[in-house]
Amino acid sequence: MGTEPDLANRRPLKSRGTSWASAATRLLLKTRISANQVSGIGVVISLLGAWAFVEAPYRPWLYLAGALAIQLRLLCNMLDGLVAVEGGRKSAYGPLYNEVPDRIEDSVFLAAFGYAAGLLWLGLTAALLAAITAYVRALGGTFGLPQDFRGPMAKPHRMAALTLGSIAAFVEALWQGTHWALVVTLALITAGTAFTIVRRVLGIARQLKAAA
Repeated sequence: MGTEPDLANRRPLKSRGTSWASAATRLLLKTRISANQVSGIGVVISLLGAWAFVEAPYRPWLYLAGALAIQLRLLCNMLDGLVAVEGGRKSAYGPLYNEVPDRIEDSVFLAAFGYAAGLLWLGLTAALLAAITAYVRALGGTFGLPQDFRGPMAKPHRMAALTLGSIAAFVEALWQGTHWALVVTLALITAGTAFTIVRRVLGIARQLKAAA
């Protein structure tokens, strides 16, 4: 995540308060890197990770490279916010860097995962649903409501599922040469994300009704 204008609307992350996160932030603040540049690095890592998934059916070890890229992307998503807020390096463009890189990163990972599974349409569907979950969250904010980060397939949950699915796909590729782990992972993400959208929409509706 990037530079948030409203701290109350930051995604709740336990890792943000850990000692290693503080140490990483202090290290970055010793450089001239900006929060927006950290966000940009996350996009580059995600593109490389997506390429790894596209090539992984032919080189199974790239499933592990893709899993690593997912975790590095999440690290950038956390550190850019820490550099911006705790480090005092906010930018006028912060709200854009908060949302746009995340949408790109989600989309390329899910689409590439679908390609690796031989079901590009399912990957694209998952990417579309992921974008809609973010839209619904932001929509609630436009109504003056707290942004809703609930799952079961919010961004951290989707990325955790992709990471575990990547590792399972690597093992399966070496063991049987099939790719059912990819299909099952994408199916779970797609169904879970659709359910998440419904939960968030209903949550907004309840709050609007209560306020009317």
